[in-house]
Amino acid sequence: MRTKEKIKTLINDSAAAKQAMLEQADIIEKIACKIVECYKNGGKTIAAGNGGSAADALHFAAEMVVRFEKNRRALPSIALSENVSTITATGNDFGYEQSFSRQIEAFAKPGDVFIAISTSGNSPNVIKAVKRAKDLGVFVIGITNSDGGEMKDMCDICYLAPSKITARAQECHILLIHIICSIIEDKVFS
Repeated sequence: MRTKEKIKTLINDSAAAKQAMLEQADIIEKIACKIVECYKNGGKTIAAGNGGSAADALHFAAEMVVRFEKNRRALPSIALSENVSTITATGNDFGYEQSFSRQIEAFAKPGDVFIAISTSGNSPNVIKAVKRAKDLGVFVIGITNSDGGEMKDMCDICYLAPSKITARAQECHILLIHIICSIIEDKVFS
């Protein structure tokens, strides 16, 4: 395949996955409304993931603390991948699988929302964090691919990106995050 053909194919594949998200408007609305409720009740969001999903968690938290499209007051949000010292200390002392669950134990409380991002739905450290959050009475939103992996049935709400291809699923994840951020700013600051 020539380079230009490959570029067009990848763009069309991405557009098709995002187009399929139109069928998921109900679950996207439920996710956004749950986070709006959390913020209106004085809670915070906590997000975690590995690799590109860690970047998505950081991106979401930054949009909440700083701004997405509107100048407004900061909203409390923590990305568990931001503290390298905590992650490496936990990995050294307890094992990497505990890297997020230890932080959930430290920061999460009922009324908060934990956003667990795992493209495969099978990341051991994310799964342990989901379990710990559930034990603490924290509402859990999962974001994964079309299979959902082990995480699919563990979360209170689980968004399944309409693709099994990692890159396409991650492209849907960032669009999902941007949609949620827009709804949060509209509803919390209306």
